[in-house]
Amino acid sequence: MDSKVIYIFIYHAYNIFFPFADISYNRPKLSPLATWSSNATTIANSNLVGSNPYGLYVDSNDTVYVTSYTENRIIIWSQGDSNSSKSITTNTLYSVSIFVTSFGEIFVDNGYTYGRIDIYSLNMTNSTSTMFIPTRCFGIFVDINNTIYCSLYSHHQIVAKFVNDTIDTKRIVAGTGCAGNDTYMLFGPIGIFVDSNFNLYVADYFNNRVQLFRSGQLNGTTVAGGGVSTPITLYGPTSVVLDADDHLFIVDHRNHRIVGSGPNGFRCVVGCSGTNGTSASELNYPWAMGFDSQGNIYVTDSSNGRIQKFALADNSSSMYLT
Repeated sequence: MDSKVIYIFIYHAYNIFFPFADISYNRPKLSPLATWSSNATTIANSNLVGSNPYGLYVDSNDTVYVTSYTENRIIIWSQGDSNSSKSITTNTLYSVSIFVTSFGEIFVDNGYTYGRIDIYSLNMTNSTSTMFIPTRCFGIFVDINNTIYCSLYSHHQIVAKFVNDTIDTKRIVAGTGCAGNDTYMLFGPIGIFVDSNFNLYVADYFNNRVQLFRSGQLNGTTVAGGGVSTPITLYGPTSVVLDADDHLFIVDHRNHRIVGSGPNGFRCVVGCSGTNGTSASELNYPWAMGFDSQGNIYVTDSSNGRIQKFALADNSSSMYLT
């Protein structure tokens, strides 16, 4: 039997008997006063990841995945060690988002050329398709109920479907399809995050805010940015993640920094010089971020063509959890 057929059979059998997937990403337990090194380590530059890297994912084994924007491949290395990197050749030109499940499925945006999200595996060169989309998917997330979410940046919507649904029946979970700044509207959504209660967080790029859509609700709440709504000014947020205590960490793309929330409000955590640049302490239009199991921050420093690692410097009042 063809290996691809066997793989698909095993994949769908797994989803039938184990429909609730383990969390494949890291949500470290962080002190409200946690600090990160102001100077990052470059773990990959444009020689490895190509120019303008966007999509990034760090799984619970601390394996780092990055989509190469111009070179039709996914670059993978263990625990941030660029010396042990490998890659998967794809046909995903100009891909901007990636998500990896605990079962090892690599979901990658392939909307620019083929109008779909593809699934790859470390052990296979061929892909399968799971969702057909009218444009690029700027954010991908797979929740614990095996539902895949896609942020349609140019359509101002988030759509979702069950991964193992053979009929491509998508439903709208946020946004109306028209750009706007009302609570039920989005304007260029990019990064998304779904918590264990199926609440959806959206980096609403042109509205300079992060919106929270509680499970089953189409009316959102602004939890960061958005002018007077919250005491933080964002300028084009592109990525949002949560730690173990539901504190938000946001890539503030056009402010060239990452900010985080805590009991005392929002604060800048890395890239806090106020300007963009090429030094170890600076970012230049960062795009996506992820935590490893130790609480270190990985970020695609897009316009610098590199992947930066900001080491957790002080987390003395908390224990690490993944």
